[in-house]
Amino acid sequence: MIPDAIWAPRILSILRVVLGLILLQYGLAKLFGWPAVKMFEDLKLLSLWSIAGMFELVGGTLLILGLFTRPAAFILSGEMAAAYFIEHFPVSIFPVLSDGDLAVSLCFTFLYLSFAGGGPWSLDAAMRKE
Repeated sequence: MIPDAIWAPRILSILRVVLGLILLQYGLAKLFGWPAVKMFEDLKLLSLWSIAGMFELVGGTLLILGLFTRPAAFILSGEMAAAYFIEHFPVSIFPVLSDGDLAVSLCFTFLYLSFAGGGPWSLDAAMRKE
């Protein structure tokens, strides 16, 4: 049996990186058109979607690196809550009916990261050791 105390922090670090990569792809698609997503083709520079893309690009990068994980995750949790209430909630209160599942899931996972931190495999942890 593998002790939870050994693997739980490491899996937290892996979760942080995977979430950062997911978020980064949305920021890249919105701001740079890669990967190409039809609904992000004609975004204006200072539109709400583009500003969200800036949060996702910077926040996703910070999460991947595990740098300033707690404040970045807290801000991203708020962004995902706003995304849900602006884009999905008007369609339906039920995320399954409004395609808001990802926004809700990311909101609460980022909220968790804002309390749990980035885990042992992060720049935050490396800076604490110095």
